[in-house]
Amino acid sequence: MDEERKRLYYSISEVSGMIGLKAHILRFWESEFPMLKPRKNRAGNRAYTERDIKIIKLIKYLLYDEKYTIDGAKARLKTDHQFLEAQLELPLKTERLDDELKNIRQDLVKLLDFVESL
Repeated sequence: MDEERKRLYYSISEVSGMIGLKAHILRFWESEFPMLKPRKNRAGNRAYTERDIKIIKLIKYLLYDEKYTIDGAKARLKTDHQFLEAQLELPLKTERLDDELKNIRQDLVKLLDFVESL
């Protein structure tokens, strides 16, 4: 995880794997959400920062979890600056951290089942 934190830029394939979305969706979102503008390197490849990844995760959350339409998510991000800034202040969660949290949750559920069986 320390190695991931030291990186300044991520390729579209790396971000795609981290987020669990196909690269074409990320490219489409760039055209729809003005705040999502990854830099491009000399070869023209996208170079995503942690901030870009946080924005992508936020967009994914609004679209997939909160069931916003693209227009609704755009409006929410455009009008609710406090919401956007608060989300960008949070540390970037990696998939590895997500897996660790899932394992902890499973252990807690097992423990709870054990305690309830007493």
